[in-house]
Amino acid sequence: MSTYAIGDIHGGFKALIQVLNKLEVKDEDTIIFMGDYVDGWSESAQVIAFLMDLSEKINCVFIKGNHDVWCEDWLKSDYVNPTWYIHGGKETMESYAGFSKEEKLAHHAFFNDMPWYHIDDENRLFIHAGFTSMHGVGKEAMASSFSTDRTLWEMALGLDKSLTKDSPKYPNRLKHYKEIFIGHTPTINFNSFEPMHAANVWNIDTGAAFFGRITGMNVDTKAYVQSDIVKDLYPDEKGRNRN
Repeated sequence: MSTYAIGDIHGGFKALIQVLNKLEVKDEDTIIFMGDYVDGWSESAQVIAFLMDLSEKINCVFIKGNHDVWCEDWLKSDYVNPTWYIHGGKETMESYAGFSKEEKLAHHAFFNDMPWYHIDDENRLFIHAGFTSMHGVGKEAMASSFSTDRTLWEMALGLDKSLTKDSPKYPNRLKHYKEIFIGHTPTINFNSFEPMHAANVWNIDTGAAFFGRITGMNVDTKAYVQSDIVKDLYPDEKGRNRN
């Protein structure tokens, strides 16, 4: 029995299928999706429909990301957040062109049921972005941090590599969990097309929305697989790239 974490997808349905095929997931395995299923490439609605079906066959955990919040709001009320629109929302709305009202409501319910984070039996935390409370996610004052915070990753990156959890200088935020798995902040921002590891934090958003890939990682062994570069699978689209 294995547990896999899959990073940000951003509408890259073709790339998601590549990752799942490479992982060769078995019925007894668990997949934890790190959020941001939509906004970017042209198949956001198709990603959600597929994941809803997948969840009936395999044990899945779907963490909610900031782009998912925007899409959820739109599916509920037709409200188009201007920030969302320019950061992939336009493409997501277009992907829903052939979906009925009933299907959209079902997708809204799927988003609405997503947790902000997941803690497994080994005290590993899976969260889209991060948190700010020094006492852990259960004491977080702002739920929005779960899907938007970048300071947790920035803190981990800035730590002296010689520090251990026993050191008084080791940040309290990180001490609460055996390991922390995140997405949200693309590793390509740090010139890496692969997952990155800092302190006890693993970042598996490898830039699928832009010019990177989708990553799937075995959280026990840290072995990982990746899709093709997603923009190559959608040659006539820009994703969230500006040029």
